[in-house]
Amino acid sequence: QVQLVESGGGLVQAGGSLRLSCTVSGRTVGTLSMGWFRQAPGKEREFVASISSSGYIRNYRDSVKGRFTISRDNAKNTVDLRMNSLKPEDTAVYYCAADPTYIGNRERYDYWGQGTQVTVSS
Repeated sequence: QVQLVESGGGLVQAGGSLRLSCTVSGRTVGTLSMGWFRQAPGKEREFVASISSSGYIRNYRDSVKGRFTISRDNAKNTVDLRMNSLKPEDTAVYYCAADPTYIGNRERYDYWGQGTQVTVSS
């Protein structure tokens, strides 16, 4: 059974940076397609970024391109989301997701974490 635990959320001022980490247990991260999603209050969950099991395919939603970077650390069995130049509209609960097959930006991942809150103040 794959388990995902997010960490690294918090309160940051606009323009600041945060790094979210998703720790994977039950399977090596190199065999999983991974994604980050977010859900703001009153809004539907939306795709943020994804990385294929090989690491060669990375996708981002347009509004975070150039600011967010998804990466994988096989030694630590984690997937990180580095977020720079944060904006108030980035405020949301961020979720990590995993699947043995390539899912990309669709919400059809088999495994999900509990989420971590990111709040960006103006």
